[in-house]
Amino acid sequence: MLRPKLPDAPAPPVSNIVSTHPGHTPVPSVGRSLAPWAGAVVAVTVIGVVLTALLAAVAVSAVSVAIAAVVLRSLVNGANKH
Repeated sequence: MLRPKLPDAPAPPVSNIVSTHPGHTPVPSVGRSLAPWAGAVVAVTVIGVVLTALLAAVAVSAVSVAIAAVVLRSLVNGANKH
């Protein structure tokens, strides 16, 4: 659907060029810095997953209590009629 347009990765600065062995051609250092908001995205995702799991646990517990109440009520009503 909607995708943000990310800027192209800039060329590595000259200070990042390191030589793997003396006398060989220098190789640019490997690695790319994550976007500054990547940590926030991970945090929001983790919090969303945790809250969703808690909400699901509360819903399952509520349904279980409701079913137990209906069964208990039917047992009490059945015992009063006999």
